[in-house]
Amino acid sequence: MDSIITHEHLGKTKNVKFAWHQETSSEYQSRIIEKKELQKWNFIHMIQMLYYVKDIPATLKFFHSLLDTEGKILIILVSGMSGWDKLWKKYGFRLPQNDLCLYVSSSDITQTLETLGIKYECFELLSTMDISDCFVEGNEKGELLLDFLTETCHFSQTAPPDLKAEIIEDLQRPGFSVKERGKTLFQNHLSFIVVEA
Repeated sequence: MDSIITHEHLGKTKNVKFAWHQETSSEYQSRIIEKKELQKWNFIHMIQMLYYVKDIPATLKFFHSLLDTEGKILIILVSGMSGWDKLWKKYGFRLPQNDLCLYVSSSDITQTLETLGIKYECFELLSTMDISDCFVEGNEKGELLLDFLTETCHFSQTAPPDLKAEIIEDLQRPGFSVKERGKTLFQNHLSFIVVEA
């Protein structure tokens, strides 16, 4: 469901300050350290962004240091119980590597937080995505879904046949997907990690 901000909401948020930074987290970190503009924040969100960070422990440690006394960080990313986690852990090293995305899930992040001694709570949002079209040879929607799942353009045409066959087979297995009313539903679970100051 989309959030709608109404006139009534605006009256309740007039004392809320929000800073929008259109830069990567490492660019932000470098800039504020260089300019000595370190300030404390009540709320920092990292929504679907830790996949794109080169040094996750350093990033978490840095942003945690910016929390005010009662501050929180909200991290949202794929769950360690999702089909994504299983797909990435099993096949990530065999898929084309690029510098844009790391294959990390909530299990990786919570392990890092524990290593850093940072307190957190983790909540799961269970969801599924219909990927039945992936198993219909030549189905355009299925081809695009495979591209999305593997983060590889034209995966069906460019992947080695054995890799494609293995992934197609695994996507239909428990742990990756569930079968419901004749459909294959990919386990698209998300984790919400709330980090304490």
